[in-house]
Amino acid sequence: MKSGNETSLADFILLGLLSRTNVHIFSLALILLAFITAVSGNALLILLIHVDSSLHTPMYFFLSQLAFMDICQTLIVVPKMAAGFQSAGNPISPVACGAQIFLSLTVGVSECLLLAVMAYDRYAAICNPLQYPVLLSRKVCLGLTSGVWIGASADALILAASTMQLSYCGSKEINHFFCEVPALLKLSCSDTSRYETLVFVTSVVLLPIPSSIIIASYARILAAVLRMNSTKQRKALATCSSHLTVVGIYYGAGIFMYMRPTSYHSPEEDKIVSLFYTVVTPVLNPLIYSLRNKDVLGSLRKLFGKCRVYQQN
Repeated sequence: MKSGNETSLADFILLGLLSRTNVHIFSLALILLAFITAVSGNALLILLIHVDSSLHTPMYFFLSQLAFMDICQTLIVVPKMAAGFQSAGNPISPVACGAQIFLSLTVGVSECLLLAVMAYDRYAAICNPLQYPVLLSRKVCLGLTSGVWIGASADALILAASTMQLSYCGSKEINHFFCEVPALLKLSCSDTSRYETLVFVTSVVLLPIPSSIIIASYARILAAVLRMNSTKQRKALATCSSHLTVVGIYYGAGIFMYMRPTSYHSPEEDKIVSLFYTVVTPVLNPLIYSLRNKDVLGSLRKLFGKCRVYQQN
């Protein structure tokens, strides 16, 4: 039975990214610019992969899924965060808070798992090129992608439901710009030790283990690449280095956020790290994968060429 002074049925208050100062409008403009860049850049990448038949390969299929996840992540977080710049208090109901936790975790966990799948795709393409069409057939790609989304949704549902079942007493102010598990744990008056253990175990399964698999895959890839001629080496290394850059950014931020005890978290650090994988990474991903990828750049030039011909006609 919950005591009368608990506020589980009342709205939480998101304190936002920054305190209200003279520069908060400038910060809002930067956030909105990043939001537009992330959505438009990832949407353009999905469009290119969809319309260009030369990009209808497993690698670009998984890349389109990554772009879709980045769009979802920004849509889940940024609109509510932007609203917090307009007022001192940004209320959010417990139901909306739980939904935001579930959706953001679903997308975040999906991206972690998908990056591991993409590493396997590169390993199969470079180390087993003759078996690649069988190892990564369309049916296999769809199965892997479905498994990523289903597994991530199940994990997110468990964590979101467990978080919202905790008791919240006293202050309803969440010192964050969106509902995230570490920020909610700091407000709870329940014994959260078992739940923190659950979060840690889940994080071990979803962060260090997949990242170890990725590192092992790329060690094998590097050994295979060193035996190639220089032209193939450059192409393989460009593709793989782009993927490793994304892996390093995303997994590093995730490990820093979810594998530390609650007592080691500070609101300022958490907000910076969360901003990195909810806003900055979705902006960087299409740039990393397009600027260093001749196939994507070629497809972009063809699309612009078709647009110019259409306008002239």
